[in-house]
Amino acid sequence: MKTIVILGGTGFVGQHLCRSLVKQGYTVRVLSRNPEKFKAMTVLPTLFIKKVDVYQQSELNAACKNADVVINLIGILNEEGLHNGSGFRKAHVMVAQKVIQACMHNQVPRLLHMSALNADSTKGSSHYLRTKGEAESYAHKHAMNNIYVTSFRPSVIFGPNDSFLNRFAHLLDIAPGLLLLPASDSLYAPVYVGDVVTAMISSIDNAKTYGGRYNLCGPKVYTLKQLVTYVAHLKQSHCKIIGLTPSLSKIMATVMEFLPGKPFSRDNYLSTRLPSVCDAVFPEVFKITPTSLESIAPTYIR
Repeated sequence: MKTIVILGGTGFVGQHLCRSLVKQGYTVRVLSRNPEKFKAMTVLPTLFIKKVDVYQQSELNAACKNADVVINLIGILNEEGLHNGSGFRKAHVMVAQKVIQACMHNQVPRLLHMSALNADSTKGSSHYLRTKGEAESYAHKHAMNNIYVTSFRPSVIFGPNDSFLNRFAHLLDIAPGLLLLPASDSLYAPVYVGDVVTAMISSIDNAKTYGGRYNLCGPKVYTLKQLVTYVAHLKQSHCKIIGLTPSLSKIMATVMEFLPGKPFSRDNYLSTRLPSVCDAVFPEVFKITPTSLESIAPTYIR
């Protein structure tokens, strides 16, 4: 069975993807700077975690040796201590460049790349979306004919252990009866992590997906306030949710990006200004009927 190298395999999507790949018989090599932190993942029988600094080309080249497929899931939502986009560029564009070099060096024929809905190097509304767009375009442009690339552009992803619905569940727990919600009118079509993982795995040997860039959305569109209200309903929380106007949201983002952990930043706010929704149904090539939020969220939001 094929050997798959994954960058970002210790994250939310990565862990779901790893479990599914192992279950289907693949050998999985996860690259991490802190493998000891994720030692529990090695209970999966054909999964191995290798200590690698993906920014070091020589280390990445060595880690991708004898790989049949490379999957790049690396992405950040905020920069650490920065506000100029350089952190996004390093995590998104620089990694994409080094991944292509590693694939070419090892003659890896297949690359799956995780992008984002609305990713666009020129029209993106935020550093996050512009650098995601630049990384995606670089991967497709420079892979040439000897590496088959497929990109995935999901809306927000939900599922057990996600950092989206669970974040609001936590905020509702600690809010003093009132939750001020920035960008409450922003639009999303949340997609189930299981559907994203299924689409990625099914594309590995599907020549019809070579070169494709696929928008992935769930079956229904919500405002952010509707989503948070639904989470409150599941938690039986009586916290009052107040949606902020765009101007107040921007002010709140300016303040919150200086708080520990950057719970919300100006770049996050700018990303919300573009609806994270799809113009078409889930791509037919994957033969997936997208899973509804209401059928999954109650299983992990308490």
